Amino acid sequence: MTDTTLAPLPLPAGIRSRQVDNGNGLSVHLLEAGFETPGRPCVLLLHGFPELAYSWRKVMLPLAEAGYHVIAPDQRGYGRTTGWQQGYDAGLDEFRLLNLVRDALGLLAALGHDSVEAVVGHDFGSPVAAWCALTRPDVFRSVVLMSAPFGGPPSAAATGLAEATRQLLDGLAALHPPRQHYQWYYSTREANGHMQHAPQGLHAFLRAYYHHKSVDWPQNQPFRLAAMSAEEMARLPSYYVMRADQTMAETVAQEIPSPEQIAACRWLPDDELAIYAAEYARTGFQGGLQWYRCGTSGRFVTEMQGWAGRTINVPSCFIAGRSDWGIYQKPGDFEAMHTATCTQMRGVHLVEGAGHWVQQEQPGEVSRLLLGFLRETATRR
Repeated sequence: MTDTTLAPLPLPAGIRSRQVDNGNGLSVHLLEAGFETPGRPCVLLLHGFPELAYSWRKVMLPLAEAGYHVIAPDQRGYGRTTGWQQGYDAGLDEFRLLNLVRDALGLLAALGHDSVEAVVGHDFGSPVAAWCALTRPDVFRSVVLMSAPFGGPPSAAATGLAEATRQLLDGLAALHPPRQHYQWYYSTREANGHMQHAPQGLHAFLRAYYHHKSVDWPQNQPFRLAAMSAEEMARLPSYYVMRADQTMAETVAQEIPSPEQIAACRWLPDDELAIYAAEYARTGFQGGLQWYRCGTSGRFVTEMQGWAGRTINVPSCFIAGRSDWGIYQKPGDFEAMHTATCTQMRGVHLVEGAGHWVQQEQPGEVSRLLLGFLRETATRR
């Protein structure tokens, strides 16, 4: 049942919005296209941070026109999906990766799908998609990872990794000027307030954040880092490795685009950015930040170690903007993904003219790549 107190989202004709009980504690808000004809094969689209189901609006119709039932939910903690516990002090268990897989499974069951042709994940949606394919290949018959490579489940030696992480954080703090990793900043109690109530205003904060990580910021010219060391990680842009004395709002404020640049931004005009600003003004960012806290806390490594050494054996591909630093932000993951973790990797595509928000910056090319992958995997089955 749709919340009638909220203004309807301005969606292209052919995309509808509704609420669905996923059987895992959520009333999931989803966008869908290709719903008019029953029995269509399904494609599930999973967004990242700070995004929404709305982030897929530009690729949904091309997929539907090719014959798919296309589903894009606001994930747990985001947008118009309800049923999750709000606030920094809420328990983290519901936000762990394996429960996010359960969210996807429950949503599909509620919609009458026992499998999907592909699960597609962008940014933090990418590890959710990867764990879907890793743990339930019978349901998620192929996977597309976007912007965030998947290096595999934590190994049985993950306790050693915790020490390496501590050394990295200590090393960043010892640099001049001292630095902090954005995921640990996002894990602080203050991060949500810094962004939701940014001094420059929420709309201006989001404009700068999206600009800073897009192809429009000319310094986004990524390259492989030699090691997971403080010195190497400090070469990442400040939206990944921040100054320790600055908030994220202060970090991106230094890169606010000019009025002329904003007017020229065709991939995210101000009226579309206003949708994100309105949703995050209402919900805050804490629901999404809880996902980061699950990772930085280390609490859920043990349960994921049950899949140590397991590979993704369904057809897979990787898509990212060529100007996206996310490809290399964790040294070694990109190489591990397409040489070891994904045993049926069908393609690695770096899209020209796009940074981190590839499906919004270059939706035509992303749609073409997705449809090519779907056709190829259907032919080979």
